[in-house]
Amino acid sequence: MVPSGKNPAKGGYVIGTQISHYKIIEKLGHGGMGEVYLANDTKLKRKVALKFLPREYSLDSEARERFLREAQAASILDHPNICTIHEIGETEKGQSYIIMSFCEGETLREKIKRGTLKVEIAIDIAVHIARGISSAHKHDIIHRDIKPANIMINQDGVVKIVDFGLAKFSGVSELTQEHTTLGTIYYMSPEQVNGKEADQRSDIWAVGAVLYEMICGKAPFTGNYAQSIFYDILNAEIEPPVSVRRDVPEELEKIISKALMKDPEKRYQKMDEMLDELEAIREETKIGRTKRLHVNSNINYKRYVIYSV
Repeated sequence: MVPSGKNPAKGGYVIGTQISHYKIIEKLGHGGMGEVYLANDTKLKRKVALKFLPREYSLDSEARERFLREAQAASILDHPNICTIHEIGETEKGQSYIIMSFCEGETLREKIKRGTLKVEIAIDIAVHIARGISSAHKHDIIHRDIKPANIMINQDGVVKIVDFGLAKFSGVSELTQEHTTLGTIYYMSPEQVNGKEADQRSDIWAVGAVLYEMICGKAPFTGNYAQSIFYDILNAEIEPPVSVRRDVPEELEKIISKALMKDPEKRYQKMDEMLDELEAIREETKIGRTKRLHVNSNINYKRYVIYSV
């Protein structure tokens, strides 16, 4: 007999639990803003991701509102690099959930753990992240929690940004207490560390930090203690990527450095500005790679598509 309902010993839901017309297959993970399960949509016969607001927050009106904000924010976005929201609902016991498209693949975090990425692949992934975030910004949505764990790469190499749990609409009052910092500390901008309101430039900083990590294999600022990381984010300079690996193009290093300027006024002011430069260097990298292929072989490589995520 397949068990159903919650498992008090381990927490969460068990295999076979049915929520509306969604049947839980397995647990995919959990974080500060929810538990995520793989489920079967019994009506449309497809796999979906089912995200619940943590049970301990079920009676917390602020947490519930933030969770609902994730669905509202992401549901208006229709972009190939953003995870699609299908439905929002509530269990009989009042626990909110979101139904999202299921991305079968791996997180960028898992990909980086296997080693630093080739420069052209890192640039390509950054381009797709920037495209998705640019689309969100055009809808006045700030993600505020961009990090490798929130970037999915499916089996076809398609990049998807997930988890808008910390997203906000520009101009809407914060749902968190004053001076409360959000996000994962390694990718937090100086203004977030200082408890100030995040804007588009905070997401730009985070994209720069993720790009730095893809290239260098580590976040721009690391440490064993939160306070030391916060101090470095506010005061220390990044280790130049070219000092970590010699194949980093000068133009790419400039993009990373500008994205990680501590003063928001000195960063890219719009995601599209960074995206334009990333796309330009991506084309230069592809042209350079094609030339090298022609030099090293008699094969007519014009017939083949250069790698693109």
